[in-house]
Amino acid sequence: MNQPQAATAPPSLEQQREEYGRRRFLAMPLAGMMAWSLIGVVGWLGTPYQAAMTLYFGAGSIFYLGVFISRFTGEHLLAKNKPKSEFDKLFISTVLMSLLVFAIALPWAAQDYRSAPLSIGILTGLMWLPFGWVIQHWIGAFHAIARTLAIVAAWYLFPDQVFVVIPAIIVSLYIVSITVLEQRWRRVNGRTAIKRATQASCETA
Repeated sequence: MNQPQAATAPPSLEQQREEYGRRRFLAMPLAGMMAWSLIGVVGWLGTPYQAAMTLYFGAGSIFYLGVFISRFTGEHLLAKNKPKSEFDKLFISTVLMSLLVFAIALPWAAQDYRSAPLSIGILTGLMWLPFGWVIQHWIGAFHAIARTLAIVAAWYLFPDQVFVVIPAIIVSLYIVSITVLEQRWRRVNGRTAIKRATQASCETA
């Protein structure tokens, strides 16, 4: 008579965190860099109205653009057959948080349209703080803090060029962050491959 198999215990939060941290995290930063590049170009060449509208739609579309780009980076965000962890839920929560802060940015922008790059640029960058904590890497805090300080400085130093200077700052930080994250991904997965190969050799010995 067959014995019933014991139920497999769900992975712990620490195991989920370790697995989550091995991901590439390239699609969303690439989407952000592309969106803010477009915002900066329109801010440079277009009218103030065109610059403001591009900012609203560009910043609001980063998540959806990231989902599309993830098909080509191998991340496949939101794929139905992809195992979900508690940290995927946290990521979605931070995305929703970033979208909800438009409720702060829009009324202020209605009074002064130049405030939009300042408020949206800072508020949408806050999700890098919890992201850095999850993957246990300094790049999250660096991106969020450097982005905030640089945007505030640009607001005071270049008040008439905020639709150009602030996007340029954000794009520059995305380039740094993408480079660091890609190096981290290769290093982490290289260690993981060595660890698995070592375990396999020990089991067969």
